[in-house]
Amino acid sequence: MTMYKYLLDVNTLVALADAEHEHYPSAMNWFDREGYRNWGVCPLTEAGFLRVTTNPVMKSRMRTLDEAISILQLLKSHRSCQYWAMSRNWIESTAPFARRIQGHRQIADAYLLGLAIEHQGALVTFDKGFRHLAGEEFQSNVVVLESQTV
Repeated sequence: MTMYKYLLDVNTLVALADAEHEHYPSAMNWFDREGYRNWGVCPLTEAGFLRVTTNPVMKSRMRTLDEAISILQLLKSHRSCQYWAMSRNWIESTAPFARRIQGHRQIADAYLLGLAIEHQGALVTFDKGFRHLAGEEFQSNVVVLESQTV
């Protein structure tokens, strides 16, 4: 059996960090089944986590930057967390599937998919749009989590 590496996208990381998040049950179910073995973050997902969790729109769940950094550090201290370096530029990382990028909202997403492909891992997300972006060739590099109702 091959040990698979997982890169968590921003929404998955945010859901794992907040027990009141609508996707927390799905994220934890996946993490308990698969993710705890070998998962990671990159500079882009770290920055996204901090951006989302410190955003005033989060209202009752908004964190100060110091609080958000502490939560991120706690997540990253998990024994199976890996740091995924971003070593290639955007054009190189997205070249294999660039023709399927559909607009400005997929620019960061495309880089994360390219990073997962480069590391021979899978991007874990709730965003079904990644299936199209990945195409047939890279379906194994995407894990789309389904929402669970509680």
